[in-house]
Amino acid sequence: MKNSDLEHGRGVDHAADKPENRRKNSLLSKFFSNCAHPRGAMGRMMLSMMNCGHAPLTNWGLGHIPFEDGWTILDVGCGGGQTLRRLLGRSKGAIVHGIDISDESVAKARKVNDDLLDTRVFVRQGSAAELPYTDSTFDLVTAVETVYFWPELPHCFEEVKRVLKPGGLFAILIEVSSADSVWTRVVDGLTPYSPEHLKEFLEHAGFCDVEIHRKKPSYAMIISRRP
Repeated sequence: MKNSDLEHGRGVDHAADKPENRRKNSLLSKFFSNCAHPRGAMGRMMLSMMNCGHAPLTNWGLGHIPFEDGWTILDVGCGGGQTLRRLLGRSKGAIVHGIDISDESVAKARKVNDDLLDTRVFVRQGSAAELPYTDSTFDLVTAVETVYFWPELPHCFEEVKRVLKPGGLFAILIEVSSADSVWTRVVDGLTPYSPEHLKEFLEHAGFCDVEIHRKKPSYAMIISRRP
């Protein structure tokens, strides 16, 4: 189901007073809770959907990054791991790391990248709030459809800045949702951020050269640089 579908209520029954619709919405909420932390069979289904569904936004957003060969890249909230493969295709000879809080995500990302695992692709479990990498490691950090779920967002941005090399880039890709979006009712733990709000957080964390790119109806990319 697309973001725009949920924004306009398509596929969601708002007649919450009917028992059958309350049950339907409860199941929908349970399924979409796997956006934040995929678990079990529903989580595995969600990861497969993410690998396909995030492709248009990801391919569009990566087109705004001035890639160079041989980069070391981190994808935070790597989900099903397809973004890792897309990143490899943008930087010849790159080394790409993925991290995700969900063990289901880690397993899926490793499976998707099995042919390059532990040579050019490295995947581990962990949180954006405490990135298990040394300072000044990465040329690029990406976050695709994930910052909505990061705890203590300003602190997480500080962590990203810490692991970036001086001059390194941080690219956030999102689908813009309003605070009263249907997404906030069916996805537990989702905090919608506007691109302008994310720009403020980034600048407060010490990032510079923050740019916002948009594509209708709802795509946005916020790219910034560590000084």
